[in-house]
Amino acid sequence: MTAPPRDRLADRLVLRGDPGYEQARVGRIFNARRPDRFPAAVLLAESDDDVIEGVGLAAERGWTVTVRSGGHSWAAWSLRDNALLIDLGLLRDIAYDPTTGVVSARPAVKGGLELEPFLAERGRAFPGGHCPSVGLGGYLLQGGQGWNGRARGWACESVVGLDVVTADGRLVHADAKENADLLWAARGAGPGFPGVVTRFYLQTYEAPRAMWHDTWTFRLDDTVELLSWLHDVLPGLDPRVEPVVAATRLPDVPLHDGTARPAGTVLLLHTTVMADSDAEALALLAALQDGPLGGRSLGHVQDRTNVLEENLAQAGQNPEGYRYAVDCTWTDAPAQVLAPLLHALWSELDTEHSFSIWYGWAPRGDLPEMAFSVEGNAYVATYAIYADPAGDARYPDWVHRRTAALAVHGTGVYLGDTDFTRRQDRFLSDRAYRRLGEIRTVRDPSGRFAAYLTSDPAGLNVHG
Repeated sequence: MTAPPRDRLADRLVLRGDPGYEQARVGRIFNARRPDRFPAAVLLAESDDDVIEGVGLAAERGWTVTVRSGGHSWAAWSLRDNALLIDLGLLRDIAYDPTTGVVSARPAVKGGLELEPFLAERGRAFPGGHCPSVGLGGYLLQGGQGWNGRARGWACESVVGLDVVTADGRLVHADAKENADLLWAARGAGPGFPGVVTRFYLQTYEAPRAMWHDTWTFRLDDTVELLSWLHDVLPGLDPRVEPVVAATRLPDVPLHDGTARPAGTVLLLHTTVMADSDAEALALLAALQDGPLGGRSLGHVQDRTNVLEENLAQAGQNPEGYRYAVDCTWTDAPAQVLAPLLHALWSELDTEHSFSIWYGWAPRGDLPEMAFSVEGNAYVATYAIYADPAGDARYPDWVHRRTAALAVHGTGVYLGDTDFTRRQDRFLSDRAYRRLGEIRTVRDPSGRFAAYLTSDPAGLNVHG
């Protein structure tokens, strides 16, 4: 006699009402602002077989399936009422093939804390995420905006294969030669991917011999002049040079001797570069040394760095245990349009950890054939970070309203910094969105896998 699904999965399946349900539901969600959405059950998968059995159980019970890899989606996409949440947090192994340079990694592997040091020991690198505790699953499925991304491209471009549990409960491998539609969708579909990825195969690269940072501190009132200059120089910057302006209220910023930190928001122009030597890195940074604000800077630091140090700084800017409201937009707007809007937004940051960034991207315009398909000259994202639950009545409305004003001049959004229950925009090209719909229809005709969490399904992927 075949054992019933509950017995086969034993105590890895936590039903609503069971002891430990609340921990299984939200214990691994990074954002302390956790929604009141309640899955029917949470499966703490320990193997591919568990995932296969979980998909089968969902079919038997009439549940949709959601997936959690690292728990970092700001809107907690994995939480859906009356669904089966398959939590992949126990799938963490990594293996490297030195003959091909390909690393295989499970979706819950943390890019900065686990994959990066694993590869560094082997002299290899991968464009992992800026926040070190983000799991690879959501990061790669959404596109993957990471270190050295302007040069290496989106992290999903380096996904060369994946193992997937499909809606019919089969474990299949997808690469350029077999199940290529799944590889196409995995590069950018995000939570709309029609399957459960249980392993990624990633092309790695020779680790750079040198990494430097160049960090300037400016006053908030320098916003317009700073961004105007950066928009002028960005098209000519080597793609290995990655300039980011961060509006921050953190107290620990570079300051010249004898210079006091102004109250409130200041601007950090933080630029990183990876190169073959210190001399080459410094030569690449030279383009940002003669800006019009050099004589008015509050501080300046230029030194060697590495991904570990940069990740530690990112972790400090994105602390655990806080509530987050986040939104973003890609934009091709000129500086004279964008800068005044950002100055207004940045002047309203009012908690210590809240911050907003302008990331000079200048896309190459040669994206490979994949689902990911929306970019812009600059990426703007705002992160309202606060501790008091009373802020829930204010900060989400503020961040989405302010971002909507920017998005009027935008081209779309990056899935990783969105919450479609509050504000929607285009995240795939029209062509890519249609193709993804066709793949979902073929691969998941019964809608077993939950798609995008949205307050307005008809408004998905609509810009304007």
